[in-house]
Amino acid sequence: MLIREITSEAVRAAIRECNERGRDRFLEHYGFKRARSYYLLFEGKFDDSKAILGVAHRHQFPGRRRLKPSDFSGGKHTVKPRLESLGFEVVVK
Repeated sequence: MLIREITSEAVRAAIRECNERGRDRFLEHYGFKRARSYYLLFEGKFDDSKAILGVAHRHQFPGRRRLKPSDFSGGKHTVKPRLESLGFEVVVK
Protein backbone atom coordinates (compact mmCIF):
# COMPACT_ATOMS: atom_id res chain seq x y z
CA MET A 1 0.00 0.00 0.00
CA LEU A 2 1.29 3.44 -0.92
CA ILE A 3 0.80 5.06 2.47
CA ARG A 4 3.20 2.61 4.14
CA GLU A 5 6.08 4.35 2.35
CA ILE A 6 5.36 7.79 3.84
CA THR A 7 7.78 9.13 6.44
CA SER A 8 7.31 11.52 9.34
CA GLU A 9 9.36 14.16 7.50
CA ALA A 10 6.93 14.06 4.57
CA VAL A 11 3.99 14.37 6.98
CA ARG A 12 5.59 17.44 8.57
CA ALA A 13 6.10 18.96 5.11
CA ALA A 14 2.41 18.42 4.32
CA ILE A 15 1.42 20.03 7.63
CA ARG A 16 3.60 23.04 6.82
CA GLU A 17 2.03 23.35 3.38
CA CYS A 18 -1.45 23.16 4.89
CA ASN A 19 -0.56 25.90 7.36
CA GLU A 20 0.86 28.10 4.60
CA ARG A 21 -2.07 27.65 2.18
CA GLY A 22 -4.80 27.55 4.79
CA ARG A 23 -7.06 24.58 5.36
CA ASP A 24 -9.74 25.27 2.76
CA ARG A 25 -7.31 26.18 -0.04
CA PHE A 26 -5.14 23.17 0.80
CA LEU A 27 -8.09 20.77 0.67
CA GLU A 28 -9.48 22.31 -2.51
CA HIS A 29 -6.08 22.29 -4.24
CA TYR A 30 -5.61 18.55 -3.65
CA GLY A 31 -9.25 17.49 -3.97
CA PHE A 32 -9.74 16.32 -0.40
CA LYS A 33 -12.76 17.00 1.80
CA ARG A 34 -12.80 18.02 5.43
CA ALA A 35 -12.31 15.16 7.86
CA ARG A 36 -15.47 13.77 9.41
CA SER A 37 -13.98 11.95 12.38
CA TYR A 38 -10.19 11.47 12.36
CA TYR A 39 -7.91 14.45 12.90
CA LEU A 40 -4.17 14.74 13.17
CA LEU A 41 -3.30 16.70 16.31
CA PHE A 42 0.06 18.40 15.88
CA GLU A 43 1.38 21.28 17.94
CA GLY A 44 -2.07 22.06 19.29
CA LYS A 45 -3.73 22.23 15.87
CA PHE A 46 -6.17 19.77 14.29
CA ASP A 47 -5.61 18.85 10.63
CA ASP A 48 -7.52 16.61 8.24
CA SER A 49 -5.64 13.33 8.64
CA LYS A 50 -6.37 11.76 5.25
CA ALA A 51 -5.51 14.92 3.34
CA ILE A 52 -2.26 15.36 5.25
CA LEU A 53 -1.21 11.78 4.58
CA GLY A 54 -2.15 12.02 0.89
CA VAL A 55 -0.18 15.22 0.39
CA ALA A 56 2.72 13.80 2.41
CA HIS A 57 3.06 11.16 -0.31
CA ARG A 58 3.50 13.95 -2.86
CA HIS A 59 6.21 15.57 -0.74
CA GLN A 60 8.08 12.31 -0.34
CA PHE A 61 7.78 11.23 -3.97
CA PRO A 62 7.53 14.38 -6.10
CA GLY A 63 7.97 12.46 -9.36
CA ARG A 64 5.12 10.06 -8.74
CA ARG A 65 1.47 10.64 -9.45
CA ARG A 66 -0.09 12.30 -6.43
CA LEU A 67 -2.54 10.36 -4.33
CA LYS A 68 -6.18 11.24 -4.81
CA PRO A 69 -8.77 10.76 -2.08
CA SER A 70 -10.16 7.75 -3.95
CA ASP A 71 -6.75 6.02 -3.93
CA PHE A 72 -6.97 5.06 -0.26
CA SER A 73 -9.47 4.97 2.55
CA GLY A 74 -9.24 7.06 5.68
CA GLY A 75 -9.98 6.23 9.26
CA LYS A 76 -9.05 3.76 11.91
CA HIS A 77 -7.75 0.96 9.67
CA THR A 78 -5.47 2.97 7.40
CA VAL A 79 -4.61 6.59 8.07
CA LYS A 80 -4.78 6.48 11.87
CA PRO A 81 -2.40 3.51 12.33
CA ARG A 82 0.08 4.87 9.78
CA LEU A 83 0.26 8.31 11.36
CA GLU A 84 0.49 6.82 14.85
CA SER A 85 3.28 4.48 13.75
CA LEU A 86 5.21 7.60 12.72
CA GLY A 87 4.74 9.13 16.18
CA PHE A 88 1.79 11.43 15.44
CA GLU A 89 -1.39 11.68 17.45
CA VAL A 90 -4.73 11.04 15.74
CA VAL A 91 -7.92 11.90 17.59
CA VAL A 92 -11.54 11.13 16.89
CA LYS A 93 -13.89 14.10 17.10
